Amino acid sequence: MPGQPGTKKLLEKYGETLFCVRYRYDMNRGKKLKTVEIIVEESPWEVNSKNIPGNKLVKIRVDYNEVYLRRLVKSAGGRWDKEEKVWELPYREVKDLGLEKRMVKV
Repeated sequence: MPGQPGTKKLLEKYGETLFCVRYRYDMNRGKKLKTVEIIVEESPWEVNSKNIPGNKLVKIRVDYNEVYLRRLVKSAGGRWDKEEKVWELPYREVKDLGLEKRMVKV
């Protein structure tokens, strides 16, 4: 990461646009390569639910008094996260149950 040893000269050169420095090793040529990632553009972005894989675990809110819905979520494979007080289940199930609006942004 920028600021760590081995990146100070690159940080001076690229400034705030420096995102990442990596070292790669070419065994065939016996060379060590230093590569950088720089930020060339920044713009607002929102999650597009069409791009969420069906097997990705997502978090949804179900109120304590919604007993029927809690049972439905649990029967669909949902697991209760007691620390965050949300249910986790695969996005495919959330979509099938029509609960996308209850998804918690991470």
